[in-house]
Amino acid sequence: MADKTDRQARLARLGDALQAAAARADWDGLGEQSRALFPALRALAAQGPWTAGERAALERVRVQHDAAARDVAAAARALEPRLEEMRANKDGWIAYAMHSETEPGVSHE
Repeated sequence: MADKTDRQARLARLGDALQAAAARADWDGLGEQSRALFPALRALAAQGPWTAGERAALERVRVQHDAAARDVAAAARALEPRLEEMRANKDGWIAYAMHSETEPGVSHE
């Protein structure tokens, strides 16, 4: 069985990685960290009952995960007006692109 402090340190690293990716707005990295979280927690849990310190570290991971999820939701909300603008102007962009492709003398380089 692994040393209990190793499990607590691993929990801290998992939570810190989530928090760091969210702080950098590294959404791809955050996705990777989130996908790795469940298997890592399952493997740690298989090592035996959680100590009080480990339960506290596990709660910290939960709080960090929840905060990262809120950051993702806020970023998505912030993008929504721009996405809506892009959807609203899609027909115009398509028409412009089609016109540019068929316009004689227009360089397509």
